[in-house]
Amino acid sequence: MKKIAVIMILFACGYAHALPSFDEIKKSYKKSDAVLLDRHGKVIHELRVDAKGRRLEWTSLKNVSPALITAVLHTEDKRFYEHHGVDWKAAGAAAIKNIFSGGQRGASTITMQLAAMLDNELRPKARKRSMGQKWDQMKAAQELEGAWRKEEILEAYLNLITFRGELQGIASSSRGLFDKDAGGLDEQESVILASLIRGPNASPDAVAKRACLLVGSMGNTTSCDAIKALAEKTLVGPYGIKQKTALAPHVAHMLLRDGKRSAVSTLDAGLQLFASETLHYHLAAVRRQNVHDGAVLVVDNRTGDILAYVANGGDFSSARHVDGINARRQAGSTLKPFLYALAFDRLVLTPSSVLIDSPLDIPTAFGVYRPENYDHDFKGPVPARSALASSLNVPAVKTLSMVGIEAFVKKLGDVGFSQLESDEHYGYSIALGTADVTLYELVNAYRALANHGVWSGLRLEPAKMIAQKRSVYSDRAAFLVSDVLSDREARSITFSLENPLATKFWTAVKTGTSKDMRDNWCIGYSQRYTVGVWVGNFNGEPMWNVSGVTGAAPVWHEVMNYLHAKDTSRPSKMPKGMIIQAIDGEGSDAQKEELFMKGTEPVVIQRETSARTELPLSLQRITYPAQGMIIAMDPDIPEDRQRVFFEAEASGDLLRWRLNSTEIGRASEIISWKPVPGTYTISLIDAKDAIIDSVCFSVKGN
Repeated sequence: MKKIAVIMILFACGYAHALPSFDEIKKSYKKSDAVLLDRHGKVIHELRVDAKGRRLEWTSLKNVSPALITAVLHTEDKRFYEHHGVDWKAAGAAAIKNIFSGGQRGASTITMQLAAMLDNELRPKARKRSMGQKWDQMKAAQELEGAWRKEEILEAYLNLITFRGELQGIASSSRGLFDKDAGGLDEQESVILASLIRGPNASPDAVAKRACLLVGSMGNTTSCDAIKALAEKTLVGPYGIKQKTALAPHVAHMLLRDGKRSAVSTLDAGLQLFASETLHYHLAAVRRQNVHDGAVLVVDNRTGDILAYVANGGDFSSARHVDGINARRQAGSTLKPFLYALAFDRLVLTPSSVLIDSPLDIPTAFGVYRPENYDHDFKGPVPARSALASSLNVPAVKTLSMVGIEAFVKKLGDVGFSQLESDEHYGYSIALGTADVTLYELVNAYRALANHGVWSGLRLEPAKMIAQKRSVYSDRAAFLVSDVLSDREARSITFSLENPLATKFWTAVKTGTSKDMRDNWCIGYSQRYTVGVWVGNFNGEPMWNVSGVTGAAPVWHEVMNYLHAKDTSRPSKMPKGMIIQAIDGEGSDAQKEELFMKGTEPVVIQRETSARTELPLSLQRITYPAQGMIIAMDPDIPEDRQRVFFEAEASGDLLRWRLNSTEIGRASEIISWKPVPGTYTISLIDAKDAIIDSVCFSVKGN
């Protein structure tokens, strides 16, 4: 009798805490996952950010399987829709049994359980609640029923209760245990989940036994053996939740920091998915050639927005956590456009300048440097246009000798390549791309060429300010390089006319392969987009027989086609200060048109003969050394091994070299001169000893 009196006094005291509204609870609910949105507001990646519990999206009652609702109500609160927070009939029966038998039977309704979830003061401080807590819980349940609708109570309960381990709420539990949404749960799955409520960490046997009793009390015909088998399969071993959307893991880790639950990116979900699937497909196609990794980066030329960021091959990758877009790898021939752009800007080359592709030995402190082409063949005299488009190595090294190693390394820094070594570290090999760069840097450097020589930063967030613009090349030099890289015929020497670099719309593109075939690149741009692709192996292993057009280029080609499925691409308008002029065609007397910066176009020279004729229309001039150049002798190289190579744009065999007053050979030959400190004049003279061009330079001693 004393116990009953105490109970009545406590109940009369009422509940002192104000409970939140349903809308407040739903608004305060936080998933354990943060979401990354694409530029259109579509979820592109889900990333877990809460290690304490696993919660997915709030699930409305109408999206929960009726079978689960029936099972939960039957086991937890049969008269849920009849009582007003407290099931007095069940409470009375439990109290009488506890008083006279000393048992610990409970009678908590779903509303009472929810009230305890919402107020920490109502949660048991020991193994069970005190008498005062129990009655406070009852009063809180009654107040909750007065403020909330029944459907709201049941919906909140199913979203907040823990079913198993760290799985909180029906969304994470159904996905984590059965890999399906809550609306798709069948009867067997529902009774197992309902049986977990009273013992979330119970053994599979105990859960199965409870579920079988539940099925029997509900009058269902579900086989108990089937329930036991499902419980054993589901509740033994680890469980995990497969992400519904997992397209941009590396971007998600970059943007979903510092407690952010959502972030809007510049990515395009459709393009990100296509680029990822395309990379997967082509990696699978070359896997037998020891290719396991790759990356794709797509940017908008005008805004700098990153539209696709595929950092590796996902399931196909040898290391899924490695970011292939920011990993440093050897650039190979992808640096050559920046070398030729510098030469064009300095007026030491034009696209029609003839460069001799022949064996070349360059003495260095470490021995003789002997560049070779990819196919180990030499093409002889070739115009700079073909030398760049077809990626010939010896002409690139000769071009580097004209502009200077130091100047080129500095220019690479200007176009965004960071962590470069000194020019002494690279030597002449920098012309062939021995610098370590990232795909991120390469793509943005090519974007500068697409943007008329103007560099600016990239961004992954629409609201983020990008790095300030700066001019790194003249618009004319950038236009010339773009025109060369879009020239299908000019690249045919190495790549033939039919290859993945040829698109139905205007694009400028370059491939690159590093030493020992460890890295393969394809970087190119259209009027609106720049796309970069890298394939190789994160562990640095060489690929087997993978060239520029069989590794990265097919991926580049497909992504470009996707981007221009509806829109075409056209070349930029020719900038001011440029002209088009006819020159001699290669290997024939036919003429063709070539682009020139005004003032570098060929000079038409005429001779007096029985009938006035014109010499071939090409530029007759010295290209190396440049006017006023100071050549410093290297103190680390023996003097007898140092050489200077004189270069000229000249046609025919009649032109000769004259150094000061001494003839030293024909202009059609490669002249290797041992430098001696002093001041010199190198002249190009014709058959009548007339000076065609003359350059003054000096040699500085050790």
